[in-house]
Amino acid sequence: MKRLVLLGASGSIGMQTIDVVHQHPSDFEVIAFSVGHHIEKIAEILKDSPVKNICVQEEKDAIELAHVYPDIHFVYGDEGLCWLAEKCEYDLLVNALVGFVGFMPTLKAIESGHDVALANKETLVVGGKLIYEALHRCHRSLYPIDSEHSAIFQCLQGNRHAEVKRLIITASGGSFRTKNREELKDVTVEQALNHPNWTMGAKITIDSATMMNKGFEVTEAHWLFDMDYDHIDVLMHPESVVHSMVEYVDHSTIAQMGAADMRLPIQYALTWPQRYPLAQEHPLDLAEIGSLHFSKPDVRRFPLLALAYEAGRKGGNLDAVMNGANEEANAAFRKGIIPFLMIEEIVIRAVNLAPFKEVETVQDLMDGDVWGRNFARTQIERNRI
Repeated sequence: MKRLVLLGASGSIGMQTIDVVHQHPSDFEVIAFSVGHHIEKIAEILKDSPVKNICVQEEKDAIELAHVYPDIHFVYGDEGLCWLAEKCEYDLLVNALVGFVGFMPTLKAIESGHDVALANKETLVVGGKLIYEALHRCHRSLYPIDSEHSAIFQCLQGNRHAEVKRLIITASGGSFRTKNREELKDVTVEQALNHPNWTMGAKITIDSATMMNKGFEVTEAHWLFDMDYDHIDVLMHPESVVHSMVEYVDHSTIAQMGAADMRLPIQYALTWPQRYPLAQEHPLDLAEIGSLHFSKPDVRRFPLLALAYEAGRKGGNLDAVMNGANEEANAAFRKGIIPFLMIEEIVIRAVNLAPFKEVETVQDLMDGDVWGRNFARTQIERNRI
């Protein structure tokens, strides 16, 4: 029985993780979880996952819930997330949080001797250097949940790092993959949230539409697989059937294919090095799909993809600045405060204007994050619709 601490249980990845656990009740057990502000999800999750520790966002909710569930220990806020990651007795942390808030629990889990199944992009985008160092220092492992990185992880099995020529990350293109720049000026939040292939949370769906998400995945791949940015490519693939590929030095290419179902990479992160059965309503049928299409991304249409490469190559605090500015701009668009194209304008300005600093400590990351957020908030106030 593998004991799991699940951070972000109320989100899309969190709920799908619970579904995977329910499919294999004799193999996995959720022993603690977090739900942020979504306390209405607690009763539903507890039906099949009785736990002793839960983290919520607000102190007042923790106090009130402790009276409703007297046998459960409630913690709250960012410190509560770190407490679950560091103090609970478990085997694997599943980090399905959204945003920079996911970084510290990942670091605490590793430093307290735990492996991590990671869906939180910002952990590696912002703090990849420190996480990379902690993994080696503490001799722990990180298993990717992102479909693209899970695909690469699977394609690398049984091969040596020295044999890899390049990693090829596929991209659906998001909600606006067929629109030109002029058409993007007036798109709505509802249109942006209508992803053609995947069911995801709101923040990541908007990041997919701007291609910021794909830029983040390039940075993640750099840290996960110790691969130089010059050997990580992005390929447009609207069907989302090939989740990513690895080309080797002999020019053979191994691809991982599957239905657009996040439960597959979630389950592989939980079961590696084994594979377990997974009940799917619509498993991959290539004959039914008929054909697959690939093309190079147009970085003029998707400038945030190019920006992620630039920030990653320069290093230092720029990834933290980029992520902080993006989180603020993304949220402002979802609230209807700024137009869609203003997201990329704000993020690009932030990275170009930020004072550069090498990252040696967690505080360096936090300083970069705060600078990016403050810059973005100022720009948002000036450019309200």
